[in-house]
Amino acid sequence: MLSELSMNAEVLVRLSSFAGLFAVFAVWELLAPRRTRHHSRGVRWLNNLALTVLNGLIVRLGIPLAAVGTAIAAQDQNLGLLNQVALPAGMAMIVAIVALDLILYLQHLLFHHVDFLWRLHRMHHADLDVDVTTGLRFHPIEIVLSMAIKMAAVLVLGAPVVAVIAFEVLLNASSLFNHANIRIPDKVDRVLRYFIVTPDMHRVHHSVVRRETDSNFGFNVPWWDYLFKSYRASPQAGHIGMKVGIEHFRTPRDLWLDHLLLQPFRKPAG
Repeated sequence: MLSELSMNAEVLVRLSSFAGLFAVFAVWELLAPRRTRHHSRGVRWLNNLALTVLNGLIVRLGIPLAAVGTAIAAQDQNLGLLNQVALPAGMAMIVAIVALDLILYLQHLLFHHVDFLWRLHRMHHADLDVDVTTGLRFHPIEIVLSMAIKMAAVLVLGAPVVAVIAFEVLLNASSLFNHANIRIPDKVDRVLRYFIVTPDMHRVHHSVVRRETDSNFGFNVPWWDYLFKSYRASPQAGHIGMKVGIEHFRTPRDLWLDHLLLQPFRKPAG
């Protein structure tokens, strides 16, 4: 009963936070966009959101345990590092969230440097504009692999259930935020990126220039990029002049759901 309540609570918290934040950033984009939009919002949003719904159904129906369920099972069976160490609840939660964020950063690196994984992940990068819906645009196979990695990490860590729920909400919120096409004053942005990944910081990662694509891998916090020397302050062409996407997938037809799903299996691999 407790497990069912925890998982139901996670769904409710994630859906409500997603809906609220999506609305905020979507309106912000309309009122204060950072970059001029180059392609139809209707086509992009329709297909990006359709992909989001498909991914949600696959995870809920195909991997019902998911990360929160894994945390509940680890807690019940006393599995994982944090279930073997007597830490205060607050400290265990912080350790788990920071560790999961580091694992996410390393996973992101892996998806850029292994050919098969890049084929999956490049669909996210092939969006021809970057906005709040880009933060939801991931191939279903990548979503399943990412969930499997996350579940393994939660099990090994013995991450507390509340920490996993908090991490999932933070990850969802940060992905919407740092992909949003919103204008933040430069002085504010410079301060914020000491603590969180800002839209200007992450947008560099969506540059068509590969050395810029292979930078700024963080989602929640920027510290791993600073620590592992993968940080790039800005694109060479500037945020207004930079070209986003991938050179090989630039037609309007490439924005449609069927092409998105087939993209990993299309040439070229680079």
